[in-house]
Amino acid sequence: MREITHIAELRSIARRKIPRAIFDYVDGGSYDERTLHDNSADLAALRLRQRVMVDVSQRTLATSMVGEAASMPLAIAPTGLTGLVHGDGEILAARAAQAAGIPFCLSTMSICSLEDVSAAVEKPFWFQLYVMRDRGFSQSLIERAQAARCPALVLTVDLQIQGQRHRDIRNGLAVPPRLTLHNLLDIATKPRWMQRVLCGKRKTFGNLMGHVAGADNLATVSQWIAGQFDPSLSWRDIEWVRKLWPGKLILKGILDLSDAQRAAASGADAIVVSNHGGRQLDGAASSIRALPEIAERVGDRCEVLFDGGIRSGQDVLKALALGARGCMTGRAFLYGLGAYGERGVTRALKILRDELDVSMALTGTTNVRDVTRALLWQEGEGPEMRMETARSWADVA
Repeated sequence: MREITHIAELRSIARRKIPRAIFDYVDGGSYDERTLHDNSADLAALRLRQRVMVDVSQRTLATSMVGEAASMPLAIAPTGLTGLVHGDGEILAARAAQAAGIPFCLSTMSICSLEDVSAAVEKPFWFQLYVMRDRGFSQSLIERAQAARCPALVLTVDLQIQGQRHRDIRNGLAVPPRLTLHNLLDIATKPRWMQRVLCGKRKTFGNLMGHVAGADNLATVSQWIAGQFDPSLSWRDIEWVRKLWPGKLILKGILDLSDAQRAAASGADAIVVSNHGGRQLDGAASSIRALPEIAERVGDRCEVLFDGGIRSGQDVLKALALGARGCMTGRAFLYGLGAYGERGVTRALKILRDELDVSMALTGTTNVRDVTRALLWQEGEGPEMRMETARSWADVA
C-alpha cells in the first residue's frame, strides 16, 4: 500500500476497486443528497482558532465513550452490508478498531453475524439494533448481543420508513445483487473483490440466517427485511428495550431538541446526534448544525455523541468543540476497507488520529477532554459563527 495521507485518497481507490453498486451504497444519500452534502460542507465551513507559544509537547487524545476507555474520541459506526465492501469486512473492521483502541459497532444488517465477529476479536463490541415488526426477533437479537458480551446497545431510531436512495435504485442494489447486464460487466472487472467476497464467511445477512424462516433463500430474506421496518415505532418501544437490555443504551438518530430531551428522559445513557449520514430525510439539517443546542440542553443528563460527515481529525475536533463527547465514523472507514481491507481501515483511523493530534497542538490544546467552543474562530464580538456559504447559522452561544 502506497503512502495515503487523506481519506479522499482512500475513497478514490475504493471507487476503483469495488463494484459501482456497492460503492454508491456506501457513498450516497437519499433523494437529492442535500443533507449528505451539508454534513460535510457545514463542518468544513467552521474555522479553528490558531494559538501559538503554548507548550504542547505533552498531548493526550485518550478519553472515554459511554463508560468505555478509548484511545481517541472516535468509534466505528454501524454500517450495513460491510461484508460486501470486502469479504469478512465486519471482522476486519472490528480487528482494526481493537488494535486502535476504539469502540466498534456492528450493524443488525451486517454480513458477518454477531457470533462471527465475537469469535474473531478479544474486545467486546457495541451492537446496533433495529426494532422490527417481529418483536420476538428483535428480542432474540438483544439476547444474542448479551451472549456476545456487548457492553452497549445502539438503538437506531430514525429508520421507521426507509428514505429513497436514487443511486441504489438505479444500480439495482439488493441482497443478492440484481444481476443486470451492467452489474455483471462491472463485477467482471473486479475479480479480486469478487474472490474476497466469495471466500468470506457469509454472502447474506449473517444475523438473520438460522433465525428467520426461509432464510436459506436469499430472495425470501430480502422480502422479509423489506417488510420489517416499523412505522409504528414509538417511545414505548424504547421503554421495552430498556427493560430487556441491562447494559449501556445509546439512541442513534437524534436531530431535534425535543427528541433529545425525550431521549434523555427515557433512561438512555447516550444519544448520537445524527441524520443517518444523509440517507433518510433529505433536506434535514446537517448533524453539526443540530449538535450545539442539543449538547447544551441535555449534555448534563446523558452523553452526547456525534455522527455525520466525519472525514478528518479536524472534523472530530470541531464536533468536540460544539459539545460532543465523541464521534462515530462510517464512510471514512468503509473507504479504507474497500481500498485495502483491514490495512485500509487501520490507515483511515491513523489519518484521523494524526490530524486530530496535530490540529489540537496548533490550537494550543493538550488534552482532548479540554476542548471547548473557544477553540473555534468566531467573527466579530458576538457568539454567532459565520459560514463561508453566507447562509444563516444557528446561534451556538
